[in-house]
Amino acid sequence: MATDIEHVRATLAEENPDALWPDGFEDAYIGQARRCGQPALAAFSVRKCIEVLMVRDGMTWEEASEYFEFNVAGAWSGAGTPVWIYDQEDDDLDP
Repeated sequence: MATDIEHVRATLAEENPDALWPDGFEDAYIGQARRCGQPALAAFSVRKCIEVLMVRDGMTWEEASEYFEFNVAGAWSGAGTPVWIYDQEDDDLDP
């Protein structure tokens, strides 16, 4: 999988050198997000990001959700900041 992610990251960087990638969330990557006239950004599943935190850092769902919202999704890093995708059925993840 590492090689695939490296390729994905390289491809995204070619399209948008300013696109940022949060460390440690490779398993939560779901694709590129685009808007008319705007450069591509990395898009991540919020549910999968929370699951990464639970497995990697031993957090409960509540701890991981709170940590994600404050420290990951809440960390604006400019125009290259990733897009966080909330699944429609994830009512408990409402930002």
